[in-house]
Amino acid sequence: MRLELRNVTKRFPGVIANDSVDLAVSSGEIVGLLGENGAGKTTLMNILYGLYGADDGEILIDGKVVHFDGPGDAIAAGIGMVHQHFMLVPVFNVTENVVLGVEPTAGPLGAIDMEEARREVREISTQYGLEVDPTAIVEDLPVGVQQRIEIIKVLFREAEIIVFDEPTAVLTPQEVEDFFEIVRSLRESGKGIIFITHKLGEMLEIADRIAVLRRGKIVGETRPAETSREALAEMMVGRPVDLVVDKSAAEPGEPVLSVRDLVVQDDRLHTAVDDVSFDVHAGEIVGVAGVQGNGQTELVEALTGLILPIAGKVTLNGKDVTLASPRELHASSVAHVPEDRQRDGLVLSFDLTENLVLDSYYARPYSRGVVMDWEEARRHADELIEQYDIRTPSAQISASSLSGGNQQKLIVAREFARETKLIIASQPTRGIDVGSIEYIHQRIVEERDAGAAVLIVSSELDEILALSDRILVMYRGKIVAEVAGSEATASQLGLYMAGASA
Repeated sequence: MRLELRNVTKRFPGVIANDSVDLAVSSGEIVGLLGENGAGKTTLMNILYGLYGADDGEILIDGKVVHFDGPGDAIAAGIGMVHQHFMLVPVFNVTENVVLGVEPTAGPLGAIDMEEARREVREISTQYGLEVDPTAIVEDLPVGVQQRIEIIKVLFREAEIIVFDEPTAVLTPQEVEDFFEIVRSLRESGKGIIFITHKLGEMLEIADRIAVLRRGKIVGETRPAETSREALAEMMVGRPVDLVVDKSAAEPGEPVLSVRDLVVQDDRLHTAVDDVSFDVHAGEIVGVAGVQGNGQTELVEALTGLILPIAGKVTLNGKDVTLASPRELHASSVAHVPEDRQRDGLVLSFDLTENLVLDSYYARPYSRGVVMDWEEARRHADELIEQYDIRTPSAQISASSLSGGNQQKLIVAREFARETKLIIASQPTRGIDVGSIEYIHQRIVEERDAGAAVLIVSSELDEILALSDRILVMYRGKIVAEVAGSEATASQLGLYMAGASA
């Protein structure tokens, strides 16, 4: 099977998301699709999957033009997609998730034939080395196995071309290795693969060909043997990018943040943080590594006043802040870069000026009693936009109109633009391009060098290894290992992330 997108163009008000894009994939090959955030990758895949209609261009399968009015048409044509965020029902078992919507039936009344469904799931699992128990409940399975279920789902629907969208975002290094073996087995069995990722090393390892999107256009195509991480990064961004974080050895001072015996529950009243203790000193970066969902989110929410712990103590420069509110912590020079920039970091309908004073609008110099000094707020916004290289035509446009990378820079500018004693940054570069990652990493190191204590929580091991002076690993709510940043390796951290003891 050969899939081609020819001259595909998609316009939205004020922007061309895809501009005359050509992309092709054939059975038995892996085509990598790279591009910075906002380059048009998601739009292009939504067109391919029938979620959007193209304004111009066409999709061809084996030389014949096809039209998709929805995902059902794409699936019927042999195209499957494994999304970054799994589309599974947690309380269903593996088989029920796989056959949902296309259940095999038997008998005159058309009853669902679950025995046949389990047999087919086992058959697919064995054929492609996916090793999944058809009767297991999904919520009890690790994320690596849940991803295998998503792959079985598209194979059950007889997909010949499979799109993987950021497929390794929540996997440990060992799970990534296993996943790559699965992808290669799919290729060897004749499947065509479109592989989308922002991780340059993974792209070089898994792809047969690599196409690069920049500002909606394909700006280059190459093969792993003919390129490098640095060359791919420059192609994506349009300029040379420093992929190595430039930082000197840390010179830690006194403890700024001290956490003792902290216990935090999640929104289902399950223990998410289980008796956690650690310190973060002035002038050091402490990284918290772990597969998403092991208590990191609840840890950060407790440390930033968004939820209250049920036990334990948190002190900031010796002062008890266990029950402090977000405003009280802000007044104590704590900066917070939240995990979800759109849900927790910005008011998308507000303009940039408003977002840059969200946490300080009530204080001087922006407030004079009950009256806002908008002139001063706009001056402040213009200054930060220039200083933090936020790409925008004006401070008066809404935050929703910015790319993900520029939204992240907007939050970093707001949080770092004042004197800070403690910075808590959760997933500080999630879903953004290498150029913005380079910039945000540089600012974090500058804050450390200026004497701030920095706590980084990230599911990106490369980021943890690049930034951290010390690394803590969380697994099922507990800190299971502490490693010096200069001595840590990805494979070692990956084992701890999977539950191995230090």
